[in-house]
Amino acid sequence: MHACGIVEDLTIRHVRWDLLPPDTLGVHGRSAVTSKPLTGRIVAVTGGAQGIGKEIATHLAATGARVAIGDRDRDGARTTAAAIGGTTVGFDLDVSSRESFAAFLNAVEQEWGPVDVLVNNAGVMWVGPFDEEPEAAQRRQFDVNLHGVINGVKLAAPAMRSRGHGHIVTIASAASKLAPPGESTYAATKHAVYGYLTGVRAELRGSGVELSVIMPGVVDTELAKGTATGSAKLLQPQDVAKAVVSVIQKPRFEVTLPSYVDPALRLVNVLPRLARDFVMRQMIPNQIEATAGSSERADYESRVIASDKQGRNT
Repeated sequence: MHACGIVEDLTIRHVRWDLLPPDTLGVHGRSAVTSKPLTGRIVAVTGGAQGIGKEIATHLAATGARVAIGDRDRDGARTTAAAIGGTTVGFDLDVSSRESFAAFLNAVEQEWGPVDVLVNNAGVMWVGPFDEEPEAAQRRQFDVNLHGVINGVKLAAPAMRSRGHGHIVTIASAASKLAPPGESTYAATKHAVYGYLTGVRAELRGSGVELSVIMPGVVDTELAKGTATGSAKLLQPQDVAKAVVSVIQKPRFEVTLPSYVDPALRLVNVLPRLARDFVMRQMIPNQIEATAGSSERADYESRVIASDKQGRNT
């Protein structure tokens, strides 16, 4: 059997799922938390004009939530909000700017009231050899993927704590715990997000404010165009959107997609180093090889670099 197949087989058939904490079980894991209805709740989604964010906003609106879509593409955010319908509004937002993020949350509060749930979804990725990565791409990934999350948490969580309730859901990545070749900086930002949220969660314990981090594998979006999925299946934006709705209704800290990824990693990590490295090479895609000689990502990545330059000239 293929090495990654062995890990998956061990995970799915032989793990005592009932003995694992709910946080490790992924979106299909059990939770003793009472389901919280979403009808009428105010949810802000960053990076919601397209891709995963658009799908999250669509699913949330379908539950009866009031959804605020924030995006650098203000016209795109408004167009998406109009297409979704219901109580959905589009706003201008650059998550890398604390001032812009504060203005976004204030605008939502003026529209409906304080935000009940913040979904940190905005993200960017550059793929290629570490020593060929443009500095602008490096900076933009940290500005959006990490500083954008920190800005959101620092602005939203204190107000939620003062009210005694609230929820911040962050779309991270399987790269929060893995580091595929070709995604070194991206993985660094996602590792940092996971560490940051773990610390903040400990500080907020008992406050009534929930934190959740969703860690999907490769999702079929422009961000992941041209990359490989490794041993896991290619996910669709609606898979992540369903996980968001589920974790808001039944809060837990960690959600992995597919759900067997985290338990599989736990099993692999008990192996000796040589065996662990071998299995990980079978499981984790080499994105340098996957994208070599292809121009499929050129347009997207040129916009990532351009957005960094634009942000630093305004």
